[in-house]
Amino acid sequence: MVCDDIIVLQEGDRIPADATILKCVSLLVDESLLTGESVPVRKHEYEGETTDLQPGGDDLPFVYSGSLVVQGNGLARVTSIGMGTQIGKIGKALEEVKETPTKLKAEISKLVKLFTIIGGILCTSVVIVYTLTRGDLLQGFLAGITLAMAMLPEEFPVVLTIFMAIGAWRISRRNVLTRKPSAIETLGSATVLCTDKTGTLTENKMVVTQLYNKSDFWTAKDKTEFPEEYHDIIEYAILSSQTNPFDPMEKAINKLGVDYLANTEHIHTSWEMVKEYPLSREMLAMSRAFKNRENENRVIAAKGAPEAIFDLCHLSKEQITDYASATQQMAAAGLRVLGVAKAYITGNVLPSGQHDFDFEFVGLIGLSDPIRRQVPDAVHKCHQAGIRVIMITGDYPVTAQNIAREIGLTHYNNCITGQELAEMSEEELQSKIKYTDVFARVIPEQKLKIVNALKRNGDIVAMTGDGVNDAPALKAANIGIAMGEKGTDVAREASALVLMDDNFGSIVGAIEMGRRIFDNLQKALGYIFAIHMPIAGLSLIPVLFVDFPLILWPVHVVFMELIIDPACSVIFEAESAEKGVMTRPPRSVNEPFFGSGKLFVGCFQGFWILIAMLAVYFITLALGYPTAEVRTMIFVALITANIFTILTNRSWTESIITILRTPNSTVKWVAGGATLFITLALTVPFLQRLFQFSSINLWEILVSVVSGAATITWFEIYKYTQRRKNAKWAKGGQ
Repeated sequence: MVCDDIIVLQEGDRIPADATILKCVSLLVDESLLTGESVPVRKHEYEGETTDLQPGGDDLPFVYSGSLVVQGNGLARVTSIGMGTQIGKIGKALEEVKETPTKLKAEISKLVKLFTIIGGILCTSVVIVYTLTRGDLLQGFLAGITLAMAMLPEEFPVVLTIFMAIGAWRISRRNVLTRKPSAIETLGSATVLCTDKTGTLTENKMVVTQLYNKSDFWTAKDKTEFPEEYHDIIEYAILSSQTNPFDPMEKAINKLGVDYLANTEHIHTSWEMVKEYPLSREMLAMSRAFKNRENENRVIAAKGAPEAIFDLCHLSKEQITDYASATQQMAAAGLRVLGVAKAYITGNVLPSGQHDFDFEFVGLIGLSDPIRRQVPDAVHKCHQAGIRVIMITGDYPVTAQNIAREIGLTHYNNCITGQELAEMSEEELQSKIKYTDVFARVIPEQKLKIVNALKRNGDIVAMTGDGVNDAPALKAANIGIAMGEKGTDVAREASALVLMDDNFGSIVGAIEMGRRIFDNLQKALGYIFAIHMPIAGLSLIPVLFVDFPLILWPVHVVFMELIIDPACSVIFEAESAEKGVMTRPPRSVNEPFFGSGKLFVGCFQGFWILIAMLAVYFITLALGYPTAEVRTMIFVALITANIFTILTNRSWTESIITILRTPNSTVKWVAGGATLFITLALTVPFLQRLFQFSSINLWEILVSVVSGAATITWFEIYKYTQRRKNAKWAKGGQ
């Protein structure tokens, strides 16, 4: 395909290039791929119009690559191919969009570098100090290696890998496929959800919503019965449609006929069509003439734009006023309105034009692209979670605002059109977007502009979409979410998440899961800080006192890691979500993933564990215990403190009693395994020699266990005061 080629367009064709229409008959094209419009648009022949018009809207003489012919036929001259087409420009925009690196990755990298530097300095210092004070270089190296193992946070990459991998699996069980694991960490902090309308909030198919029979309305969703007085409207609408229609509106009309009029006298499959009067730019209505085998009459059925049908029926001014008012009422509800008329003529000779028939007005048909059943509830849950929902569509403002009202958007009355958006400065858009939830008649470049404006306002933006036109915005958003069933390959490639069931409600489940993963990841990192501090302290402090023996050697740290690694990765990952996870506001964009507050809590837990271990250390030495027994009691106390720290950190709000009642099968395996291993180390002679342990009596074991368990007391008191404070706040708020 090259420029100036002539292409033939027929119903069902996928248009291969951007082209200008030379000739056409009743040509309707579905451009939702590019514009998001829910219905096909009419085309007409080129009459000298400018060639830089954007896709979207009726009566343009241009067709665009990737769009679909749903009715009629025509000839067109190719004007653009490849990257020069409208769909190609979207590809260029995708190349220019740069993805923002995640804050978690940057923060973890800084922490790892910081601890590596500190660990290296302390390790070197321990080797030097031990060698100078005790004159044993080999033991100094072992002491330095022990401290290095205690200081280096090797669990961080393990935790991140496991959390992201299993998190992706958990989210997939909610019908959301994770293409980029980095999206998991961002999900829980999303503040704005930008969504396309067609195919995302709506089902991307037309249905008959309302009928008007010259006096009364029938609404499909309010009534299950189909009264007789409305049958003629569907009867003649079906006659004026194709037998096997491709047009979504004709499909909707046929479906209503199948549902309500099957096996009645209103369906005429045996009638023979003798002539068709196609829709044209001058007459926005089409008619079909049928031979009724039962008599000599020819039946003519017509449908089209209401004003065209009024003109064909030669109505009085009063009738036009009444019917136009009904049309406006249906259009104001966001419906696509068609008028239906009928006529009869005797004989075989048919006139050349539609105006030559004596048409009788039958009624009006209102069609809509229905919203998905679960969308209003999903929007409500988003609002509860502090997430703002914004609709961005290529459809008309009236339609968009009615959909927005129906699904429960907050500022559905405020709407900015693509034309208004084009005239706005970036600063003006940043200001107005704070109070605007509906954007209509928007082109792809403007969707990207909206997403960038939200990001400049400090929002974490999640963007859903299914069309090619959504791809640049999907890629630019912090979290791009594509539709899996009806979405295009381009949209899926540009996204971080894919909804496998095209269910808007699944997004809420994914966000809830994202918040759970985020909370549990913080708990895991807090636990890592808490447990590494006493290990590092017990490795360092005895080195500073020449007359005091070293307690921990590399083998002890390795033993601890056998507990720490599965605890911080498996136990906390499997923990259920905190209560009210979807009723709290999103995390501030400026708040670090593991801020000073949580870092302080984690380190403070570790500080008290260290104090308890040092108390056992100095008291047992003061009482004259041998080094092996001191080491054994401290290690039992440290293992106990480790297990209880795992338990209390499973929730930063609930008490230890409530936590123990909450099921988490992995806790049993880790705690049980730790208890079994320490028991073997205390009783098996080979392991006693390996760990340099000594046998201790039941009373000494009890003292060690109590010392370790007591280290969580302050954290339980802290959680209790926080619960009381939150309860008072909630009561005061009510």
